[in-house]
Parts: sequence; C-alpha cells; structure tokens
Amino acid sequence: MNCVILGGGGFLGYHLCQALLTAGHHVRIFDRPNLERFSLPDEAGSLEWTEGDFMNQEDLAPAISGCDIIFHLVGTTLPKSSNDNPVYDMETNVIGTLRLLDLVKGKNKRIMFVSSGGTVYGIPKEVPIKESHATNPICSYGIAKVTIEKYLHLYHHLYNLDYCVFRLANPFGERQKVTAAQGVIAVFLHKALHNQPIEIWGDGTVIRDYLYVKDAIAPLARAITYQGNCRIFNVGSGEGKSLNEVLDAIGALLGKEVRCIYTPSRAFDVPSNVLDISQASRYLDWYPRTTFQDGLSRTLAWIVEQGIS
Repeated sequence: MNCVILGGGGFLGYHLCQALLTAGHHVRIFDRPNLERFSLPDEAGSLEWTEGDFMNQEDLAPAISGCDIIFHLVGTTLPKSSNDNPVYDMETNVIGTLRLLDLVKGKNKRIMFVSSGGTVYGIPKEVPIKESHATNPICSYGIAKVTIEKYLHLYHHLYNLDYCVFRLANPFGERQKVTAAQGVIAVFLHKALHNQPIEIWGDGTVIRDYLYVKDAIAPLARAITYQGNCRIFNVGSGEGKSLNEVLDAIGALLGKEVRCIYTPSRAFDVPSNVLDISQASRYLDWYPRTTFQDGLSRTLAWIVEQGIS
C-alpha cells in the first residue's frame, strides 16, 4: 500500500512509519516545514518526506495524492492548554480535518484517525471504558477529537468514506520528548534520572492507562487490511496505574528515591481512565505484548543512550 502519515514527523509517526515500512508499505510523511527529519536508512527507498500546512488544501492535496491509506496524526493543541483557546482548537484541528475530508470524499481512500482514549469519554461511569461509553469530554481537546469522529461518520454516510478511529491511551517509549508538556513517563524518567523534582498535580492517585508505543501503533498498521464494520477501537494496555505507582516503578528501576512536589489538581483531569481493549483484540487480532516494566526499561535505556541532559 501507499500510505501517508499526516503529522508523521514526531514520536508516534516515527514508530508507525517504522512498522509500515517493515510490513512492506511505501510511506510518505507530511508535516510542518523546518521540522527535524528522522531517518530509517534501511528503508530509505520506501520513505519520502513532504512539507506544508495542514490547514492549506494546496499543500494537503499533493501530500495525499496517490496514497491509499491516510493516517491522521495531526494535533495542534494539548489537553492542558486546549481550554485556554477553544476557538483555536476548533479552527486548526476540526476545520483542517474538514478540508481533508472534502479532498478525499468520493475517492477510494481510507482514513485512520488517531483520537484520544484519555479525553473523549470525560469522567467515566464505569472502568474499564468501552467504546460504547458516552462521550462527554471536559476539555476542548477531547471535544475536537469527538467532533472529528462524528464528521468521519457523516462523510461515511454521505460519501461512503472508509475510515477507522483509534482512541489511544497514554503511549510512551523511545523518542518521546523528555521536556514536553505531554507524556509523563519520559518526563518523569528524565527528571528522576537527573535528580530533579517531579511536579504532581493532585495527590498522585489519578489513574491512567499507559501503553508502550510499539504496542500502540500495531493496531493502526493491522487495520490496513481490516474489512469489518466496526469503526472505533480503544487502544490501551487494559490496566491502570496511578501516578504514585508510576513514581514507585521509576524509583525501583533507578534504585533511588524519586523527589516529588505535589500541587493542586487540575480541573480537566478525570480521576480514572482505563480502556477496555476487547474490541481491538477481537476484530484486529491485537493485544499489548510489552509489560509496563519492560516498556519503562526500554524508555530509560534510550534516554541514557542518547545522553539527554
């Protein structure tokens, strides 16, 4: 297949690109200009890069031209900041996606959209959370993701657009930024490694679903050949860990006490979020293969190997 990864120049894009190339697909990466490009030398002939603005159809049209599968990883906001400017969130994420859908409607292409299992459900009524659970996000980021999901369904109804939605939990692993505002595992590991205090919002009892990145992208690659009617898949570990448990695991791995600073909780943080992954296991024949501890060890090894200070 000819695949394009929109927003593919980052953490998830790298691992997805690697998986697709290994499976024998041709991959085109579309991302913003002046982004530092990663390289996969063994597959150089099957990988190409193109730059542009996701909001500009003149940039977007040639990026998706000739591609059978479109992986949509573009995201311009974060959960913690999206409520500060919901208009920007809608303009850059939802409107940009609508332009994409107008480009592909009536054409034989499949869109694979990476949504957010951590935010679309809001405060869960039951855990683990099934795909059938109500979607009542408490941050603009989650609302934008749900809105895009709904437009995908609309274009399927109107124009027979083929699509799948993947509601990801909290992926972590090699190449995750250690200084970003998102991705607590890499950030916590880096700070603990350098004896820096880790800031925790609340009392550390907030529970999240953490999934090693290579397990996170595996169902996206598998879905290329999926022909069923199920459109939405939770992608997580199926297990929850509190922030305090994550800190304990990091301390045990490093063999030292981790310094923490507890601060007031944030309004957009739900108390618990663990995804039911039985649907992806059933229809995509997928399940996580890497334990949290193994994923943590691999992430630490990469940080140390890179000599990130």
